[in-house]
Amino acid sequence: MRTRLLYAFFGVLSTVVGVALGHLVASLTNPSASPVLAVGSQVIDLTPTPMKEWAIAHFGSNDKTILIGNVFAGVLLLAAVAGLLALKRFVYGAALLVLLVAVAAFTALNRPSADVGDLLPSLAAAVAGVASLWWLDRSRHPETGAANSAPAVEGAGTNRRTVLVAAGVLTAAAAVMGGAGRWITSYRTRPENVQLPAAKDAAKALPAGLDDRVPGISPFRTPTADFYRVDTRLSLPVVSIDGWSLTIDGDVDNEVTFTFDDLLAMDLIERDITLTCVSNDIGGKYIGAARWLGVPLKTLLDKAGIDNTRADQIVSTDVDGMTIGTPFDLATDGRDAMIAVGMNGAALPREHGFPARMIVPGLYGFISATKWITRITLTTYADTDVYWTQRDWATDAPIKISSRIDTPKPLSTVKKGRTVIGGVAWAQHQGGIDKVEVRIDGSAWQEARLGPSGGQDYWRQWYLPWTAEPGQHSLAVRAVSSQGDQTAVRATPFPDGSSGIQEVVVTVE
Repeated sequence: MRTRLLYAFFGVLSTVVGVALGHLVASLTNPSASPVLAVGSQVIDLTPTPMKEWAIAHFGSNDKTILIGNVFAGVLLLAAVAGLLALKRFVYGAALLVLLVAVAAFTALNRPSADVGDLLPSLAAAVAGVASLWWLDRSRHPETGAANSAPAVEGAGTNRRTVLVAAGVLTAAAAVMGGAGRWITSYRTRPENVQLPAAKDAAKALPAGLDDRVPGISPFRTPTADFYRVDTRLSLPVVSIDGWSLTIDGDVDNEVTFTFDDLLAMDLIERDITLTCVSNDIGGKYIGAARWLGVPLKTLLDKAGIDNTRADQIVSTDVDGMTIGTPFDLATDGRDAMIAVGMNGAALPREHGFPARMIVPGLYGFISATKWITRITLTTYADTDVYWTQRDWATDAPIKISSRIDTPKPLSTVKKGRTVIGGVAWAQHQGGIDKVEVRIDGSAWQEARLGPSGGQDYWRQWYLPWTAEPGQHSLAVRAVSSQGDQTAVRATPFPDGSSGIQEVVVTVE
């Protein structure tokens, strides 16, 4: 039994060494080609939509960490099996390790923008893993190198020391390589020092919100560090503004390409816009409000020539081949659609699309908010299926009128007496929020007090003074805009966004 456990450990340690070297090589080339990340990305693509939505709802922004952890755990389990096979015959264990790496290599090459260079991390992992397993196996039986040969009694202590030395060296090597890979990736994806010009068409100063008057309410402007992030990326792309460009092609008069400096030289606009993820469930946190700086999308499309286009879809592609489809008529109907280069007074952070991303107010992000954008293609829905429509999500998905209770928190306990109920409501590009109403314990709806307006594409804070009596209470909220009311009909995020009335239960003591 001890021998089996030892060889299972050999398999796990050898695999960890291989993964660490693969990650290090990927950090120097393409971080997304790292073996575990490549497999994880493939798992994301193959995961059924209901399971994805369940993961986002339950794990939030930690869903990627949990996914990577599960993939790695599965790999290590198979690695232990490889070690046990090596106990019987080394070549069997080595073959299983090579097979594991082959899966990673296949998934890395299966990515939309993959090239032959993306094989390097997997090849490095295979060589390091097999070599480590060979060394550990040989250190166990230095006389013959055969896994199934019993060691001489008088040499048992020497063999044990040899195994410990080999295991220690490999463990240290894995730690150093893994740490170096993480540091290099972090260094390559650090923020670039980009000086953005002032907007030709600047936004008005945002009014002071209710942040200081209503404790617990969402800030009127979401700090960049707190802005939600939902995408399919397991690693941030390494993009330099010197090598980046944006090409517009498809059904246009002329294919055109813009550098980052070209965009900055154009007349920039600045707008306060609230973005919402389609995965945001009732009362969810996948919504944020920020000030965006960019070039109007229509300006760029006009330079390519779209007067005679027959396109009904704008397909935007990111640097790694991810595609998003936006309805042409909505993106060009006069709303402040833009290719953004700035967020809250600074260049876009890498996690939010540096160096440029698309913003189309009033549409859920999965059809409008392409990050790390590098290509815009005018086409038709009949001719082109993009990532999300291939998975049966809607092609036309305006953001639904909704509201959220920020304070008091669901299932929280508050002190009796004078307090407030507060939160935010949104109706992007649907006239903005005209009214918010609150219901307490199923009684009549009461009109809440609204914070200042940031425009029809921006959310609005609200609050209602409340004299809280001891006991358990149910609180509900709904929003009204000039173009309609928040519906009470419940719907899940799939396929075109959630709907329904948020209701929370709190205890007053």
